[in-house]
Amino acid sequence: MINVLFFAQIRELLGTPSIQLEAGEHVATTAALRTHLAAKNEKWARVLESDKLLVAVNQTLSNWHADVNDGDEVAFFPPVTGG
Repeated sequence: MINVLFFAQIRELLGTPSIQLEAGEHVATTAALRTHLAAKNEKWARVLESDKLLVAVNQTLSNWHADVNDGDEVAFFPPVTGG
């Protein structure tokens, strides 16, 4: 099982804080996972555009080529700015 978390505006726009997915070939990387989720519908595709997101695997900031394995936690969140 892969635990997928959504934070900040991503959570608000999707209307859910998290989902769980069965591990499998179609989600072998963070990019593949994003693509799989974006295929749900147009809203998910728009919210999960990769240029609007950061991704972390097991609470470590990652990239779109990182492996995703059974038992992992993957978090999507918007870039953070501050002052």
